[in-house]
Amino acid sequence: MGEKFQEALKLQFDKRLRLEFHGAKITSDAGLLVFRELDEALGLTEKAPNYLRDSRGGRNVQHELVPLLRQSVYSRLAGYEDTNDAEKLARDPAMQAVVGRRALEKQAASTNTLSRFETEVLVSNENLRGLRQLNAGWADQAVVRTRHQRIILDMDSSESPLYGGQEGAAYNGHFGCMCYHPLFCFNQFGDCEGAMLRPGNVHSAERWREVLEPIVERYQKRGRRLLFRADAAFARPEVYEYLEPRDLGYAIRLPANDLLQERIKHLLKRPVGRPPQKPIVQYHDFQYQAKSWDHPRRVVAKVEWHQGELFPRVGFIVTNLSAKPKDVVRFYNGRGTAEQWIKEGKYALNWTRLSCHRFVANQVRLQLFILAYNLGNFLRRLVLPKPIKDWSLRSLQVKLIKMGGRMVRHARRIIFQLSEVAISREIFAALLGRIARLSLAPG
Repeated sequence: MGEKFQEALKLQFDKRLRLEFHGAKITSDAGLLVFRELDEALGLTEKAPNYLRDSRGGRNVQHELVPLLRQSVYSRLAGYEDTNDAEKLARDPAMQAVVGRRALEKQAASTNTLSRFETEVLVSNENLRGLRQLNAGWADQAVVRTRHQRIILDMDSSESPLYGGQEGAAYNGHFGCMCYHPLFCFNQFGDCEGAMLRPGNVHSAERWREVLEPIVERYQKRGRRLLFRADAAFARPEVYEYLEPRDLGYAIRLPANDLLQERIKHLLKRPVGRPPQKPIVQYHDFQYQAKSWDHPRRVVAKVEWHQGELFPRVGFIVTNLSAKPKDVVRFYNGRGTAEQWIKEGKYALNWTRLSCHRFVANQVRLQLFILAYNLGNFLRRLVLPKPIKDWSLRSLQVKLIKMGGRMVRHARRIIFQLSEVAISREIFAALLGRIARLSLAPG
């Protein structure tokens, strides 16, 4: 059957060309080997038994916890967001290599095995909590190898559209769809420090403290200076009252109201003359106390007059920072990068693919997506050499991970013969060299 099938695959436009399929030897995801090397250097997936408990027992357990976790994470990083893909990936040479020795000798886990691992083993409260702690441990390993003087935390929410009868699905008027409404917290390096899946109809800031508090406590134990940024959904008294006693500097957008507008009315008079092409920008700061606040707080205002617009663009930020108003606004505007990282998670990894019926199973899926995202981000920010240092996660997926390779077995070693298209051997060698230096760094 195989020979006859291959004989039939002859191209009509050029009789000299012939197609042959060698699925057991050829991989389209050879770039995963670099991520596995980074995983080893930082000691990431090998720490999973410290946080996760394997409830399976008996002699029929063929795949251990760490290889299963690797398969779940690496398949998502490569763009296979559904466990249905595991059936073919189980025999893919690159996937077998990154999962572990047993998978390389036989095969990785099947769809049924991987699905049971994600929807039965990991859904316990203990393991769901362990996944969050494992992710925190991963972030620590990356941050300790990063030059920094402070940690900036950006919190934001997003939507995960749903098209079935999943538990917790609800209509969200802001997004205009049936969805989940997950909450994310990133540091300034793009690492996702924490995430929480929530029903679709909750407020954007709902359960913010459950996500933020473990992160703050972890860094403050290490004596790190922390700063916090968020949009107007988090402009709530309980947020300020949590941040201030813990000495967290913050800049949070404040919804406009008549009292705030009154304080800057001298800036709201249209400038005399024809507006220039470049916007006229003015800043002002003042002390303000809302009825729900127990004391006055500093508010920074920014007013922009744009050519062709009748009214100015006005924004308010509540802050406890002592910097100049212009610098406070510049600092706050940096939170826009968090929105870009959320988009990368959506469009590169498709972490909105939460199609299990049970809410807790979708919580597990989101945490696995976060681990995959962070592994990709670690390589991007810690390893990429100058020629490709600005690549997005999607570019890494398409150009590095999707590198073709052929596996050749010898008596004592296995060789992957890689293609040179988007990634040259020089860049590949530079990646491995940088990873080797990371393994020697403290942490």
